[in-house]
Amino acid sequence: MQISSRFTIATHMLIIIALKGKEVKVTSDFLASSVGVNSVIIRKTLSQLKKAELISVARGTGGAEIIKELKDISLLDVYQAVDCLGKSGQLFSFHDNPNPNCPVGANIHKVLDHKLIEIQQAMEKQLSQTNLAEVVADAEECKGT
Repeated sequence: MQISSRFTIATHMLIIIALKGKEVKVTSDFLASSVGVNSVIIRKTLSQLKKAELISVARGTGGAEIIKELKDISLLDVYQAVDCLGKSGQLFSFHDNPNPNCPVGANIHKVLDHKLIEIQQAMEKQLSQTNLAEVVADAEECKGT
């Protein structure tokens, strides 16, 4: 299984808004063209980013803009905004019915739960230490190559 692409889609969108928002109206169609997904996905993600108070979106073809300083938006903020963890709040989900009569199945939670929580916390710590300003700067630098 792979972690949802919602986070990378949202980050891609925010980079586009940051880089192009001063020059053009950044609409859902504009974003969909860059990201390479259906504009319905873009509009849902815009709605999530707006609800998280990271962007504003003008009705119609008004476009989107970032309403916070880029340095004040961490990648963890983006990750949480697009609800990548779902209702459980856990990065890793467990299969529902490990066999209690199997020595591994009976103890799988004891073996993995704590380790998986530590892994999630480490990832979230890394996300919190990177801000959108850094990612936008990296994207600008790559444009020249």
